[in-house]
Amino acid sequence: MPPRMVHETAEVFAQYRQRVLGREAAVRGPATELLALIDAPGSGFAPLPAALRACGLPDQGPYTVVTVSLGAEEGGAERGAGALEEVLRHLTGHRFAAARPARGGAAAVIAADSASPEAVASALKDLWPALHACDEAALPYGGVSALAAGPQELNGALVQARYALTAAGRTGGTEGAAKLVAIEDLTTLGALLAGVPDDVRTAFGRHALGPLADDTNPSHRMLLETLDTFLAHNGSWARTAEAMRLHVNTVHYRIGRVELFTGRDLGRLEHKLDLKTALLCR
Repeated sequence: MPPRMVHETAEVFAQYRQRVLGREAAVRGPATELLALIDAPGSGFAPLPAALRACGLPDQGPYTVVTVSLGAEEGGAERGAGALEEVLRHLTGHRFAAARPARGGAAAVIAADSASPEAVASALKDLWPALHACDEAALPYGGVSALAAGPQELNGALVQARYALTAAGRTGGTEGAAKLVAIEDLTTLGALLAGVPDDVRTAFGRHALGPLADDTNPSHRMLLETLDTFLAHNGSWARTAEAMRLHVNTVHYRIGRVELFTGRDLGRLEHKLDLKTALLCR
């Protein structure tokens, strides 16, 4: 191909690229404003319908909110936003507005199909592995909210999506664990706690376990193992003793020490739940 034709072809592609970037920027501006309004509950409900319409979204729900993050990787926020938009382009039948909120990561509001709104999370889960196939390094962690019936519930949906995102980031590094977690997936105590920030978990575990939180002490480790086994066997002295190959009197003695250190009465259900939660927070 003659150099002149190469230059002209390149110029055509450059102009096309500039038009695409211009359209994307025109859409991203209103989306950024929408996410800023949703992320600031004090801003009130009134501006939201107009902000939704500016993004091409209906001003009545239902909606689903999705958040993504690539963690602390270099360029993670930019790549996470691009990955989210790429997934949502393949979510047929749903309009969306995606942007990068001031608090980091990326987020999107999806106008759910009122005929089958619960299908959004399921469709996203089906699409998510496609990112892994394209570029494993770009596969983000994601969190999906429950349905927001209307604009007034969007702030709560964003909070839910971020909580589910924290859970995905905590569990997604383990083999077989999903990197996209919906708030509806958090149906056990362990799953619920996965969304609690590390510093909150650490503080709760430390205060609930008292001196036993120092598991560098061999005696404390022994008591924590006994407590864990005792709770796993629903407070049965005999089954705990059998599982640990101990005399039942030894189990009574150790649990008594646990109660002394923690100030809890393991004959009470709420205290058992406190200590079970503390063990899960370690």
